[in-house]
Amino acid sequence: MRVAYMTGNYPAVSHTFIFREVEAIRDLGAEVATFSLHRPEPGELLTAADHREADATRNIQPPEWSEVVAANVGAFTGHPLRYLRTLAKAQRLSPPGIRMRLWHLFYFAEAILIWRWLRQADARHLHVHFANAASMVALLYASFAPERDAGYSFTMHGPTEFDEVERFRLREKVAGARFVACISDYARSQLMRVSAPEDWDRLEIVHCGVDTERWTPREAPAAGADLRLLTVARLVPDKGVGLLIEALARLQADGLDVAVEVIGDGPDRGALEALATGLGVSERISFLGSVGQDRIRDHYEAADAFCLSSFAEGVPVVLMEAMALERPVIAPRVMGIPELVEDGISGLLVAPGSISALTGAIARLAAEDPSARAAMGAAGRERVRSGYEINESARRLASLFESTRDGGAPGPGSG
Repeated sequence: MRVAYMTGNYPAVSHTFIFREVEAIRDLGAEVATFSLHRPEPGELLTAADHREADATRNIQPPEWSEVVAANVGAFTGHPLRYLRTLAKAQRLSPPGIRMRLWHLFYFAEAILIWRWLRQADARHLHVHFANAASMVALLYASFAPERDAGYSFTMHGPTEFDEVERFRLREKVAGARFVACISDYARSQLMRVSAPEDWDRLEIVHCGVDTERWTPREAPAAGADLRLLTVARLVPDKGVGLLIEALARLQADGLDVAVEVIGDGPDRGALEALATGLGVSERISFLGSVGQDRIRDHYEAADAFCLSSFAEGVPVVLMEAMALERPVIAPRVMGIPELVEDGISGLLVAPGSISALTGAIARLAAEDPSARAAMGAAGRERVRSGYEINESARRLASLFESTRDGGAPGPGSG
């Protein structure tokens, strides 16, 4: 079986779960060609494996114009009516405005280039993560491709795509896809809300996941005087890291010893560091920047617990990683997270955006006996092992890819 994967940026620090998914599908014997709309920045490649995958991935941008022109001339010469119909479709799907129509011309030209590359790779099916620009390119690719078994699918994460349903053309993307892999029941329900009922059987539940054989706990950290928290997040407004800093200041004022490590980078880093200094907690919080997958496990294992303070999430893989390593988690009760974390059993769920709720949950975890935290961590690992195992998700995806080889949809959905 030969399939292709495409995202906006691949490989990328914040999307290591896609790399793992590709590896797991390859381990099943499939050949997976990888494409990226943009060439990754050097800072995205933190390990030798990242560099190898980047070297094997074809990037559309920056474009090789001679190749783009050759692909489009060949497509028009061989299939002029289909070419013009797909071009018209690209413009029909464009939001109003000259700028957006120009972008959709680019998406169309890129779709034709992808068609050429997939033919060279002897692949027909194109799978995309996220319902953004890459999935528009995929939709246009499948609209043009004259091969009967050519098609596309995409993995729906949320929450960003649900913010602008019309701009992302979710209804049309669902209708054109062979199937949509929804990472949670929540994501599936939101797609049902915006898509036609006759397309609901295309919506499949396929969890993201981790390899619990690799992410196996070694030993619990020695109990110390303070509670050591870890958070892994891009430093952008959506992740709400400022809430965690505010909570840390309140805990310090109450005389509780809590230390926080922050892994991740982004445009808000300077402002967050200034906030920590202003609140007098800069010595209790460490901003470590981006950390490669070859070293990040050490930070999970040095922590007593894991904390997310996001305003919106899909089902974060970083929570799965922490739970697989038997670390109790604190996370907001938003979107797909309650499907992963059982409040009071495998972690603590808090009201999103509430500093007092976040502070209370951290204080509660700090007051717990280490054996109680260990029991919570063990329950979390079992939850991941039973429902969020990457190899099982890869088998599910491989089965869906196989079922579309005759040019049809996979049949009734699993939801």
